[in-house]
Amino acid sequence: MPFLVIAIYYGSMGKPPRERTSSKRITEKGTRPDNLPPVGSSSMGYVSSGKVTSRWVAPTMFGLLGLGTAMIIVNYVDLLPGGTSNWYLLGGLGLVLAGIVTATQLH
Repeated sequence: MPFLVIAIYYGSMGKPPRERTSSKRITEKGTRPDNLPPVGSSSMGYVSSGKVTSRWVAPTMFGLLGLGTAMIIVNYVDLLPGGTSNWYLLGGLGLVLAGIVTATQLH
């Protein structure tokens, strides 16, 4: 019981406040970086690249991701010819990876 009282007493004590040192700022207070938009603008710094995604990118991406996922699931359920095979799994993972790579072409 005395240990519990001591633990509660010492556990509730905070650390003493640290001495305040000089600021570690690199830039002067009140300055702004040059690449920020002007104060009051609503763009939040976003600048459109002007690039337009080709029409085939999104359907190809979703098709590859869907086919890869379906191949993995059908392999797991053992519905593919030749039974369960690591080659089907590898093919499904390759299709999913190709879908992810295609997703990098979206703008």
